[in-house]
Amino acid sequence: MSSKKKSSGKGGSYKRDLRREIFEVFRKNPNKTLNYKQVASAMDISDSGIRKLIFELLNEEAENETLLQPERGKFQLPASDEQESLQGIIQITRHGRGFVIIDGRSNDVEIRKEDTGTAFWGDRVEIELNERGRRNSGRVVKVLERAKDRYVGIIEMSGKNAFLLPSDQKIHIDFFISREDLTGAENGDKVVVELLSWKNPSRNPEGRVIKVLGKPGDHNVEMHAIMEEFGLPYEFPEEVLIEAEKISKEISQEEIANRRDFREVLTFTIDPEDAKDFDDALSYRELENGLAEVGIHIADVSHYLKTGTALENDAYDRATSVYLVDRVVPMLPEVLSNELCSLRPGEEKLCFSAVFQMDTEGEISSQWFGRTIIYSDRRFTYEEAQAIIETGEGDHAHAVVSLHKIALALRKKRMGKGGIDFDTEEVKFRLDEKGVPVYVFTKIMKDSNRLIEDFMLLANRKVAEFIGKVAEGKPKTFVYRIHDLPAEDRLANLRQFVSRFGYQLPRNNTQPLSLLRGLLDMSKDKPEEEIIKQMAIRSMAKAEYSIHNIGHFGLAFPHYTHFTSPIRRYPDVMVHRLLARYLEGNESAKESEYELRCKHSSQREKRATEAERASIKYKQVEFMSSRLGESFRGIISGITSWGMYVEIEENKCEGMVALSSMLDEYHYFDQDRYVIVGSKSGKEYGMGDRVSIRVIGADLQKRQLDFELIPDEPAMAAKKSMR
Repeated sequence: MSSKKKSSGKGGSYKRDLRREIFEVFRKNPNKTLNYKQVASAMDISDSGIRKLIFELLNEEAENETLLQPERGKFQLPASDEQESLQGIIQITRHGRGFVIIDGRSNDVEIRKEDTGTAFWGDRVEIELNERGRRNSGRVVKVLERAKDRYVGIIEMSGKNAFLLPSDQKIHIDFFISREDLTGAENGDKVVVELLSWKNPSRNPEGRVIKVLGKPGDHNVEMHAIMEEFGLPYEFPEEVLIEAEKISKEISQEEIANRRDFREVLTFTIDPEDAKDFDDALSYRELENGLAEVGIHIADVSHYLKTGTALENDAYDRATSVYLVDRVVPMLPEVLSNELCSLRPGEEKLCFSAVFQMDTEGEISSQWFGRTIIYSDRRFTYEEAQAIIETGEGDHAHAVVSLHKIALALRKKRMGKGGIDFDTEEVKFRLDEKGVPVYVFTKIMKDSNRLIEDFMLLANRKVAEFIGKVAEGKPKTFVYRIHDLPAEDRLANLRQFVSRFGYQLPRNNTQPLSLLRGLLDMSKDKPEEEIIKQMAIRSMAKAEYSIHNIGHFGLAFPHYTHFTSPIRRYPDVMVHRLLARYLEGNESAKESEYELRCKHSSQREKRATEAERASIKYKQVEFMSSRLGESFRGIISGITSWGMYVEIEENKCEGMVALSSMLDEYHYFDQDRYVIVGSKSGKEYGMGDRVSIRVIGADLQKRQLDFELIPDEPAMAAKKSMR
């Protein structure tokens, strides 16, 4: 049975609960002095043994100065116990200690293990600050909102009842499942449980099995479990599928007459080889005035997705498609995502388009936005388009090469204005017929990928400018993709980190964009390039959706939105609707409605990203499980008080080297310098160092790899001498 179940017993847990009840008595009598008998009486306790324990606890609290003792044997709350009630989101470590991110405050509030109450990681809680002892500490007084009400894990039988061992390592306690609430689940099954009750923090939360996913280790079971863990649906309700099937597949002549016709203009798509939904296409033709007309055509999802329908409500709830290692869980049913809205070759399709007249240097002389009808002449894979760019030969070679030249000019202009190009390595897998990973590789961005990226960025920027730039009056309500400046403390951490490699970042942060660009330029093609790039990304704020435009820091765009992927992103659907509304001359939409939808979309996007990372991590662990005992070279990618994370260079799989496994000498974590230090040798291990490791463990359920360090004296000695 999991060690986490100890919380259901007596001992220390009971003592913690008793301490909490004692303080409840004093809070109800804030101005009274009480002895232990009065406290016990208020708690309706007559047992002499427990009364003695109450007396001991009262004296402990008096020694800790959390209670005053004005007279011997009498206690009261300090006058300063006018505690401020605050709200925020709690995070709880694997050891049970909590931290609450308070609304509107930059600093966290620490919560002792015994004071986290009945909160789970991610819950919105109300806390009271404890200003008497350690400042900036507090206790949870109420759970205001659960982060989720469904939890995934493995059933472990215990007599006639059972416990759920959560898969999510952020859940710090197991669930008690009574026999009648097992719903057919058996020992070892992976299941979904809903929370029934958790009133007493000294006992396990109680749950009920609502879905049996299957046996751990099965590919489909694990992918479904990840979706469930992050609260993301992977099946469509029946009414949604029925509505989708009823949508007419015919395009009426009346609809065509209301659109700009691009069916005779050369148009094609460029996508990954395994893509099924094509939501963007490019058209190209050369005009008599010497300019090129470039059309960026985006599937007109809003034409089919009608407000007030089950289809619309489900798309809003999902807000995004989810990309796991082996599948796409689409935002829209297949009849829309892969058929009606997909810009497949040889078919007429309805689009929302951004059309530009421009020269070979990317200078735009005119622009047009509106609804169109297109006919895709060719579907290129990225590999096919890349071959044309490199050789100048192939289908529609002149158009592809011309678009590539314009894309290069657009990119040069963007980078010249300070944009950051985070070309990070994306991990991909080759799976066998059972979903088992047989090969891990990293996706490489080539010119064909960048060609599409540059024109999508252009469309997103110009649509946002078209709505956001106003000569006078209040701007119209719109959905922007915003990216804030990096926080000063994160830049300070980055500055300290890169100094290990000899890079000195200026402390004048009035131009943080130039600072980061300069850092990436300095580290380009150096051994530490990738780790510095990763740390630079971590220093930055997260992009999100908002009606309040503050610009996009990373791209250096004053105006930016998401217009180009409505098949897989609900915010793009909102952008299409608002753009159509304003093109028709209608008044501004309600801010409150769209701000709420922006927040929901940002939250769903975050969950989807976490699920995607979890699926990658699971497959990495599965891949490495057949390589136990093998040795690899890796880069230290993270440092904690309990060990260091190492990313294997050849396959990007990351694991933990625990301090407890480093047996040659005692090692400790130097928090100020963010390094692990050998107490006798003085040998240091820091972020970005290259080390040799051996794989000693692969826990699929925890999605965790365990490594041990292989001594590499010459390399380590060299690194020590460099510092």
